[in-house]
Amino acid sequence: MSSAISRSTSRVLPRVRRRRPRLKPQRLLLYALALLATLLTAGPLLWMISGSFKTEGQALAVPPEWIPSPFRWQNYLDVFRTAPFGHYMLNSVFVAGVVTLAALLLHSMAGYSLARLSYPGRNVIFIGILTTLMVPFTAMLIPLFILVSNFGWVDSYKALIIPAIPHAFGIFLLRQFYLSFPRELEEAAMVDGASLLRIYWSVVLPLSRPILAALAIFFFLANWNNFLWPLVVTQSESKWVIQLGIQHFTGEHGSAYNLIMAASTVAAMPTLALFFVLQRRLIEGIKLTGLKG
Repeated sequence: MSSAISRSTSRVLPRVRRRRPRLKPQRLLLYALALLATLLTAGPLLWMISGSFKTEGQALAVPPEWIPSPFRWQNYLDVFRTAPFGHYMLNSVFVAGVVTLAALLLHSMAGYSLARLSYPGRNVIFIGILTTLMVPFTAMLIPLFILVSNFGWVDSYKALIIPAIPHAFGIFLLRQFYLSFPRELEEAAMVDGASLLRIYWSVVLPLSRPILAALAIFFFLANWNNFLWPLVVTQSESKWVIQLGIQHFTGEHGSAYNLIMAASTVAAMPTLALFFVLQRRLIEGIKLTGLKG
């Protein structure tokens, strides 16, 4: 009986054919552009990783070889044997970590002040902070070095850390976030008798974790990859960061390009791992800033 009913319904009801979605020419063009951008972005990174497993002759071979034969794993051991590369990495971790923590704390205070507190000249101060984004770092390099030299900080961790803490980008991003922050939470805390500092520390700061995580990635990567300022302000090799340590493999009579690529791969791995682990927080933090203000 059931088979007869199914046959009759199959005759009455038209067959629904599943059509495969067709790719439009515009979408194909977007895919092609995305693939080209991926190759242009990932190509140098893949070439660096490939060169880190080559001999010095293979690294300079013409035409170039993408796949080394054989793989020379010894290059990574030579990087740490030839130079105190582990010490350079510790210096970079220390400098980038301290700058990131200090910048998050101070920038969040400044951003909250510019977004919530009312005092004379608040907008003028904010515009003045934004104008510093238009000044290239190379224009501030000599005055900043003279200032650091007058303080007696040359060739010290203070010179590497303190000038890198203030940055208009973090203050701007946090101000945009706090402009969209619900005032009801702060008003409820005021009713309970909380002071302004207590509201900031116990209410505002815990709810700022997504944007702070996004900024932490920006600050850490920027200071990890910083080369020009440490080159200018450090003199002894004990204060070198990892980007300066890579130049240890360049000499007057030639450069070991296979070791340079191996050292560069070692320097890039922590930043790549940090980005892939926290990329969701990075996107969420940028979305939360909004365009208000």
